[in-house]
Amino acid sequence: MFLTRPLEALGRLVLRALEEAGEILLLLIQTCLWLLRPPLRLRLIFKQMEFVGVRSLNVTLLTGIFTGAVFALQSYHGFSLFGAESLVGSTVALALARELGPVLTSLMVTGRAGSAMAAELGTMRVTEQIDALYVMAVNPIQYLVAPRVVASILMLPVLTIIADYVGIVGGYVVGVHLLGINSGIFIAKIIEYVEFSDISMGLIKASFFGLIMSIVGCYKGFYTSGGAEGVGRATTESVVLASVLILGSDYFLTAIMF
Repeated sequence: MFLTRPLEALGRLVLRALEEAGEILLLLIQTCLWLLRPPLRLRLIFKQMEFVGVRSLNVTLLTGIFTGAVFALQSYHGFSLFGAESLVGSTVALALARELGPVLTSLMVTGRAGSAMAAELGTMRVTEQIDALYVMAVNPIQYLVAPRVVASILMLPVLTIIADYVGIVGGYVVGVHLLGINSGIFIAKIIEYVEFSDISMGLIKASFFGLIMSIVGCYKGFYTSGGAEGVGRATTESVVLASVLILGSDYFLTAIMF
């Protein structure tokens, strides 16, 4: 009995994880199916685009500029050991375009917008507003989930582009004005080494991360139970799960697109 208890606990954990993965997949399939049925609800989509994109602009700008500045500072000290300080600009740009831009932007937006999605839908669930939508013959997945998913998929690449740009600006300020790298060389190396495929890889990742953030946040909120305590728990779980999935999927996406 003593030896089987850990195995039983592990089995329950695995079964719960598989059950949750299946429920998220079913919610995603239902969302895709309801997107194909009228009405499209463009007003709700634009509202969520403003919520996910415009209201996340400040945190995206701060994340991008300080990430670029720190990475330029660290890479300069590394490259200076080999006399390759001229590669700082291209290294910062490549790192931001391929990895740091989409990943860090998605994590920050998940903490702000993903948690809000879970809290909003969770509150609607425990106050029976979602049940009221069924009574009014309005499908809640089409009305609540689909606009959030579409908005996240569209806005995360836009935010990533902004983060990449301000990150390169931050790296330029540190590299050129603080560390003394020639500005022409800094920009020329970026143009020489950064290709469109590097940028497109980051944008594809950002769209996929937006899908993860939105579907996990909506799932946790849509199936909330337990009153106010359940809403808080769902909000926390949505941020943790979405962040882990973003980091995990980043590896597989990189391996596929490399």
